[in-house]
Amino acid sequence: MTLEKIAQDLGVSKSTVSRALSGKGRIGDATRKRIREYATAMGAHEAGKPGKRTFTGNLGVVLPADVYVSGAPFFQECILGICETASFLDYNVLITTATPENVDGIRSLVEKEKVDGVILTRSLENDRALQYLTEAGFPTGLTGQTPRPGIIRVDTDNEMAAENLVSLLLGRGYRHFALVLDDMEYMVNKSRYRGFCNALARHGLDPEKQMLLFGPLKVDMLDSVIGSMLSRRVQCVICGDDIICTRFMSCLQAEGYRIPRDIGVASLFDSPNLDCFTPSVTTVRVSARQVGNVISRQMIHSLTGKEYQEETIVDYEILMRRSTNVTL
Repeated sequence: MTLEKIAQDLGVSKSTVSRALSGKGRIGDATRKRIREYATAMGAHEAGKPGKRTFTGNLGVVLPADVYVSGAPFFQECILGICETASFLDYNVLITTATPENVDGIRSLVEKEKVDGVILTRSLENDRALQYLTEAGFPTGLTGQTPRPGIIRVDTDNEMAAENLVSLLLGRGYRHFALVLDDMEYMVNKSRYRGFCNALARHGLDPEKQMLLFGPLKVDMLDSVIGSMLSRRVQCVICGDDIICTRFMSCLQAEGYRIPRDIGVASLFDSPNLDCFTPSVTTVRVSARQVGNVISRQMIHSLTGKEYQEETIVDYEILMRRSTNVTL
């Protein structure tokens, strides 16, 4: 018995049913009693019994704690997409944050029965949040990939996107690359690295002979990093995301380097941050808002007993622009 079914049978809104069953929100005593009695009779709600979950009409969304520092546009657009669809489907969204070491915010949402399901917006190799939710048997969605069964997943094919972008750069004559990726605990970076390696291998090139930079990039080290790239005759720097690319473009232009004549620049994720640069930057474009729309819809359909997909792959687009527009 779902919220939607109870609402339909009693001729009230789903949010009214949610408030009646959760005990939260303003609702008339008579209406609350009628809904609870009906739900109990239908076996959908047994107050006070352990192991029984009450419907809340809320969806929990977990953002990485560092999003407030980096201001990563992916997460901003993704949460907009989640909220947009949740509102349309008469669900509320509660937002919390987590770090790889601390999942207290998620634990609070689950154990205090504040939400019906949780969406994680970043996938990690050793993911404590995902482990906790799986062991708790709690409905979980993820914008990313995981081998764990029973998780609703929405992602793009980051491995193939990286492979295709690098192949196009190779077709323009580039042979010496620097690949700059953030934390390799992030599953998306592992996928992008595999795609990079696949493209080079298909062209008979050894990825290990390229310049590989993994881990957080310190802004005060950029000058030194760029100097090292040029001394090693790097022809094109491939940035793991828009944040890294913004830093490289800003530093290169501040130092007077000519892009792409001195060095080409590409990003494996596009965002409005990159629109301010001239020349325009070669990127992989994925609609983070669409990712949010889809994961929100699939999660709510799952929670309300409707048909849903456990895995959805969102399309990407490769934009070859002037930052790599040179034939070597």
